[in-house]
Amino acid sequence: MSDTAGDGVVVWSVPMRTRFRGITVREGMLLHGEHGWGEFSPFLEYDATVAAPWLRAAREAADEGWPAPLRDSVPVNVTVPAVGPERAAEFVRASNGCTTAKVKVAEPGQTLAEAEARLEGVRDALGPAGRIRVDANGLWTVDEAVAAIAVLDRAAGGLEYVEQPVATVEDLAVVRRRVDVPVAADESIRRAEDPYRVRDFEAADVAVLKVQPLGGVRACLRIAEDIGLPVVVSSALESSVGIAAGVALAAALPELPYACGLATVQLLTDDVATRPLLPVDGALPVVRPEVDPAALDRLRAEPDRRRHWLRRLSEVDAALAGMRQDRAL
Repeated sequence: MSDTAGDGVVVWSVPMRTRFRGITVREGMLLHGEHGWGEFSPFLEYDATVAAPWLRAAREAADEGWPAPLRDSVPVNVTVPAVGPERAAEFVRASNGCTTAKVKVAEPGQTLAEAEARLEGVRDALGPAGRIRVDANGLWTVDEAVAAIAVLDRAAGGLEYVEQPVATVEDLAVVRRRVDVPVAADESIRRAEDPYRVRDFEAADVAVLKVQPLGGVRACLRIAEDIGLPVVVSSALESSVGIAAGVALAAALPELPYACGLATVQLLTDDVATRPLLPVDGALPVVRPEVDPAALDRLRAEPDRRRHWLRRLSEVDAALAGMRQDRAL
């Protein structure tokens, strides 16, 4: 399989505006099918088994399309990386009307005081009516989480919720019982063999769902119905093609009580779409973006990276075939 738009497969590479999640360049694949383009962009450290649902999501987008929407726009938050307070405030002011901010905390090598200052900068930029949520990516211990949440809640003038303060479901349940701030589960759902343990342990107040890691829009809708928690749809740092799948999920949910974490195309220096999915007045339109042929040429990955991704696609395809065979036995 070659890497050409004519063959329905493109490997893209886009630098980040700011180091985020430890990366400075985002890579992925676009796959074309009867219903348009789907995105396959698992992070580089993920093996074929972990990346398998990402490919299912891409194939759903390309070959099946998505359920009918219940709304025509989706409110979104601005995502603030682990930067200084002045830069954090700039992210908020440049967010095109977002009144909710999701702020990264617990960054390795940084202090709690740095996160506290970041939140103060975000609060100043948002104003008193804006909402602030924080994401620790499971990097605290229980005691660290309890102490940090109290400090950050004060710095933010009240947190909407704290996302994945600790790594395990059991610890998440403990933290939830020891703090007054609502707790959201992300990795404990998308990286878990059983996403419903969060429900069974009463470990969270909010479920964060990401379309690619969970296998597609329909898979997420089933989880949302079964888990019985309010849902925030979030991105996996995709291009507009991948973000459109998250928007489709948010648009199809029966209820959408929170702003969604889908305004992350702003973190990339470029995009594959003719009109990138960027917020207007704090919301994203429910549309399927048109892929720009000139952008595909401009952002095409170098030959060695294209070979890497084509090899990876083959490996994940094989993993999916093995999973189907196991289910058939």
